[in-house]
Amino acid sequence: MTRLIAGWLYKGKTSRYEATMSELPKAYEPQAVEKQWYEAWTANKCFQADENSSKEGYSIVIPPPNVTGILHIGHVLNNSIQDILARRARQQGKEVLWLPGTDHAGIATQTKVEKKVRDEEGTTRRELGREEFLKRVWDWKDEHGGIIIQQLKRLGCSCDWDRERFTMDDDYSAQVSKVFVDLFNEGLIYRGKRMVNWCPKSLTALSDEEVIMKPKVSKLYFMKYELVDAPGEFLEISTTRPETLMGDIAVAVNPDDERFKKFVGRKVRRPFPAAEIEIIADDHVDVEFGTGCLKITPAHDKADFEIGERHNLEIIDVLHADGTINCPEVPELDGLDRFQARRKAAAMLEEMGLLIKVEEYENNVGFSERADVVIEPRISMQWFLKYPAVKEATDAVNNGDITFRPKRWESTYNNWMGNLQDWCISRQLWWGHQIPVWYRKEKSFELREKESLDMNDLKSGDIYVGVEPPTDGSEWERDEDVMDTWFSSWLWPFATMDESTKKKFYPTADLVTGPDIIFFWVARMIMAGYRFADQLPFKNVFFTSIVRDDKGRKMSKQLGNSPDPLDLMDKFGADGLRFGLMRIAPTGTDIKFDEDTISEGRNFANKLYNACRFRQIQGAGVIALDSFDKLDSHHIDILAKLDKLDVNLDAAYDNYRFNDVTGQLYEFFWTEYCDKFLEAIKFDFRSDDESAKARTLAVIDTVLARYLAHLHPLMPHITEELSAKMGYLPAGQFLMTSTTDKTPVLTGLSAEKVEEGQQIAASLYETAGRLRNLKSEYNLASSKDVKFVVKPIADWVGGECDTLATLAGAKEIQLQADYDPPQGTPAAVTTFGEVYMPLDGLIDMDAEKSRLDKEIAKITKEVEKAGKKLSNPNFIERAKPEVVDVERARLAEWEGKLEQLRSMRGALA
Repeated sequence: MTRLIAGWLYKGKTSRYEATMSELPKAYEPQAVEKQWYEAWTANKCFQADENSSKEGYSIVIPPPNVTGILHIGHVLNNSIQDILARRARQQGKEVLWLPGTDHAGIATQTKVEKKVRDEEGTTRRELGREEFLKRVWDWKDEHGGIIIQQLKRLGCSCDWDRERFTMDDDYSAQVSKVFVDLFNEGLIYRGKRMVNWCPKSLTALSDEEVIMKPKVSKLYFMKYELVDAPGEFLEISTTRPETLMGDIAVAVNPDDERFKKFVGRKVRRPFPAAEIEIIADDHVDVEFGTGCLKITPAHDKADFEIGERHNLEIIDVLHADGTINCPEVPELDGLDRFQARRKAAAMLEEMGLLIKVEEYENNVGFSERADVVIEPRISMQWFLKYPAVKEATDAVNNGDITFRPKRWESTYNNWMGNLQDWCISRQLWWGHQIPVWYRKEKSFELREKESLDMNDLKSGDIYVGVEPPTDGSEWERDEDVMDTWFSSWLWPFATMDESTKKKFYPTADLVTGPDIIFFWVARMIMAGYRFADQLPFKNVFFTSIVRDDKGRKMSKQLGNSPDPLDLMDKFGADGLRFGLMRIAPTGTDIKFDEDTISEGRNFANKLYNACRFRQIQGAGVIALDSFDKLDSHHIDILAKLDKLDVNLDAAYDNYRFNDVTGQLYEFFWTEYCDKFLEAIKFDFRSDDESAKARTLAVIDTVLARYLAHLHPLMPHITEELSAKMGYLPAGQFLMTSTTDKTPVLTGLSAEKVEEGQQIAASLYETAGRLRNLKSEYNLASSKDVKFVVKPIADWVGGECDTLATLAGAKEIQLQADYDPPQGTPAAVTTFGEVYMPLDGLIDMDAEKSRLDKEIAKITKEVEKAGKKLSNPNFIERAKPEVVDVERARLAEWEGKLEQLRSMRGALA
């Protein structure tokens, strides 16, 4: 049969090589080990993908973090999962491309650099001018933009760093512009005035993703507008924004609200500036909110804007772009900050006798993510996109071409795809992909202000749309806006690859991302893939959990509740952080972060390291497993469980159950290998049988070599270190680039022999547990002088006695079929047979009787106390059911304990 040593793990490699061990230091130092191996991997180009390889291709693109970003716990979770997928694909013999990169993050980066310019140079971007300011941004990007990349390397991410991309690379930018031009030429991109999210501080439109909803206690103002045709009569109105009433153009009521039907079509008097405005009926009005009457300000509320469009109402904008009031007709308010104006407008209403009351209520208010100011709904001239390939993108998810995990996100996706609104793709920023549209200088002002801009204007020759600027550039002015950051990132899966790379690696296999960007990125990438690459961009989408603190809050810098992953890596090691986090990351469920769990990752690494040191202490050199004929039951059991682990891991990986993967690896090593197997083999190392010791060492080497390979995707550094130091790899070979052979270990044994071995091993471990319990009951847990007598149930029991004694911490196991135990000898019925623990010479009988008598008296009082409470009708009737259940459970526990103690006392006579 095949001679098995560590080399059998690696398909295509010889199984015979000089297997030597290098001594492991006493303590594991993760920081030094992790740094050493990451440098070795990168120096040897282990992460580099070869598009000319004959291997099956596997690819995954990193969700590009902001170039301004630093590593947070969400990044750790997301990128650990990606790294696990990439490393496992390499083990499966695939050619792997994990493509990294960063996003230029328009508003986030511009905000950061504007602050730097203001703080360090005492100037503004507008004073510098566009060209000079963008030089500052590029300088900042070159100096600080790669911080998160270095942090991802610290985590152990095996990306092909030679292919790192940036969304502002020249060739990437050219593709972004080409997509804009193509969509414009198709009539899918147009310009017009629409209601958008507006940041009064950054002075730009925002995507919904850039708006953070925060719970706030707001004020609801109740005021009254006088009826024009009935002086002295008023209509009561509720609003959160009295500062915009100068833009009121109507008052709306619900058409089904019986209270106000008689007012529809009549007019009320707006207080300032004074004007008569109509009362209209619209289904949008909530009859339960406020007074049921809603003032309509189309320029400053999305719902009001839509009501205004339905009723063809005039739009009056009373706010400047920076959030100050623009209403010269009301000089008391004109020029005031919007929140100052709110207080002033309320005071003016009160002076006029029109303010009824002010109430507080809780609501969610949108804030600009980067500027952290309340956003404004604002009508603005913007570029918009009508989405392409909507049907193809919808069908791809519904017919299973693209699989969402968890599946429940499909309904969220379908809901959004079924209610698409045109995408505002322009931003009033300087950092980003500038809109590739130029205007004739002499008509520039007119065209920039034109209500709608489309293909007809292109045909006129007054505008130019192209990837490259017009040849007579001096006669043109370029549109100043840039494109939404998402407009560049929706091209990410294919725009990051050249044609030869795409042939091998596109479409990609997996996408790992958060569910919070399912609309803003995932759905748009699917549409872009079908429109511009003629196929889906990825086959599987895994939505990660959201990491929350112990109070259930999403971790964020603003709340200050997110630990620094670098600090955690310093404390627990990168492998410890990865393993600990993956243990608490169930599919589709949010994670409640607990640093104690991360410490378990470090403890696990130490346990693994010490187990390997234990193996080295028993003798140097990897030992081959030559034969299965003389294996003990516990040898067969651990090897069978190793084979089962292989199967179970495949099933968990196939279903993207990463916490199951982690749990299986943890349970096998900590419980099956360390707690059971390592304890069972200690007798072998005390015996004089060198062949038995060699067999045991061969089993250890077989288990550890394959287990380290299984664990590698989750804990890459320590597994590489131990595989090398234990001699499980040929010199110069890396675990991460080795292909795992899936052949079961126990192919040399029949199924019947394996089943028999496992049954005996299970009996051995179960019986050892019962014997340890017997010792514990008589305060002999630490005693090594205990002797057990067994009435065996079968012949095989004799061969397991030495191992059983080792596991039970006993001096001796005697087999005696005709044993007649003295009265009072503690006993247990086990799968080995009847087991007795003679107490002669082990305990002071009188002292033990006294101890048990005292314990019985104590427990009896507890039983009486609990029974008295439960027999009290008042307690049963008045206490909560769960409290009564607790008391009943407590009574049952005391009664069981009392029965056990009386039995022990009776045995001692």
